[in-house]
Amino acid sequence: MAKTIFKSLPEANLERRRNISFNFNYDEILIPEPLKDFAKGKKYWIHTYGCQANYRDEEIMAGILEKSGFCHANKEEDADLIILNTCAVRENAEQKVYGKIGNLKAYKLANKSAIVAVCGCMVQQAEVINHINHTYHHVDLIFGTHNILDLPTLLNEIITKKIKIVDVKSLPGDIHENLPSVRQSNFKAFVNISYGCDKFCTYCIVPYTRGKERSRKMDDILTECKELKDLGYKEVTLLGQNVNAYGKDLNDGSSFAKLLDEVAKLGIPRVRFLTSHPWDFSSDMIDVIAKHDNIMKYIHLPVQSGSDEILRLMGRRYTSEQYLKLVNEIKTKIPNIALSTDIIVGFPNETYEQFLDTLKIVREVKYWSAFTFIYSPRNNTPAAKIKDNVTPKEKNQRFQELVKTLEEVIGPINDSLVGKTFPVLVDSVSEKNDDMLSGYTEHNKLVHFKGDKSLIGQIVDVKIVDSHMYYLNGELINGQN
Repeated sequence: MAKTIFKSLPEANLERRRNISFNFNYDEILIPEPLKDFAKGKKYWIHTYGCQANYRDEEIMAGILEKSGFCHANKEEDADLIILNTCAVRENAEQKVYGKIGNLKAYKLANKSAIVAVCGCMVQQAEVINHINHTYHHVDLIFGTHNILDLPTLLNEIITKKIKIVDVKSLPGDIHENLPSVRQSNFKAFVNISYGCDKFCTYCIVPYTRGKERSRKMDDILTECKELKDLGYKEVTLLGQNVNAYGKDLNDGSSFAKLLDEVAKLGIPRVRFLTSHPWDFSSDMIDVIAKHDNIMKYIHLPVQSGSDEILRLMGRRYTSEQYLKLVNEIKTKIPNIALSTDIIVGFPNETYEQFLDTLKIVREVKYWSAFTFIYSPRNNTPAAKIKDNVTPKEKNQRFQELVKTLEEVIGPINDSLVGKTFPVLVDSVSEKNDDMLSGYTEHNKLVHFKGDKSLIGQIVDVKIVDSHMYYLNGELINGQN
């Protein structure tokens, strides 16, 4: 069995630090010659879990691997290198990863020279690293969210020294520009505008796994977006754990409202952004969204709870009244806006009356869609230390009641879209029917309709003919085919 070298391990006291500086690095990533020789004729496979930020990380890792000489495998079992890019936000996501790691044991036994790696948010937790090391001996490399750019060096050491490596840094390094990248789409793109989060909501692990909030320079973001526009991309989504806080750390007058305005002026057909925290949502942002037709009239605005006391315990920094005031301003200035949200049910010691406050806000806001979760304690977060008196049965009952209430709100909204025509960016062939195409309206509603595959990547007009809770059916108009 190969020896395991521990280069660095996560430390909670360091992950909480925010008084650290960083630089902007424009140097090219260098690939060691032994790795280039090893990679010739070899293939890689990356399996990503979680949010859009993780998928953007996958694109960067793919770029680094292809620069090293690897090719993308058509299927996982053909790969010589498999990377599991993990998510730590929910316990369910972690269990899926553990199951996948276990399944890879047979793959490793059949391919002894292959490399199995685990990275991402999960491994920023010391207990996860310990569990993997003690349980899954076929894993060759564990590296963290701040170590992606070290991937060539780490792989080179594994190849040349025949060792296993654990390298999970606690502190984020510099912001690196001009990174190699393999985009997963040639018409839709994610663009990072910032990294990390400083909000420290009491239930959330992200500030620990992703580190200090760091903003990219506006000129670098605009350069990337212009390149995508010139390549013919139809949609760009600006990404940050909290996009609204963009620029606060730069101290140069940058703000998300200014950035969003400048990106829209580039003329990209569709501009989106994820995710917004209500605390930082400014009136200037609302005005910019209202001003530009190419900024999609869809905002994901997580509320988490409708109870002021639960919001306080969550560390969300706003009350239900303040949230509703923001929603009212958004709807007043942008009448055709669609709002979605995140909601957590069963936060420690949540009473049924407090849960009813959440249902009240759902009915008042009238969300177009929602991501709903039963509270899942994350190790080393403040909320995980709270003794909880809400039983799993009560949490599940409330969850079902929430889903029912959302259906009562969303159903009529979907029904109201029948007979209307919307521009739809065609994503792909439908997963459930090869004769149908799938795409999204500007309000982020999934639409299925018949059409030729040549339309994939194009924006077409679709008339909605039928509504369902989680998707719409439509038909092409004006003879498009």
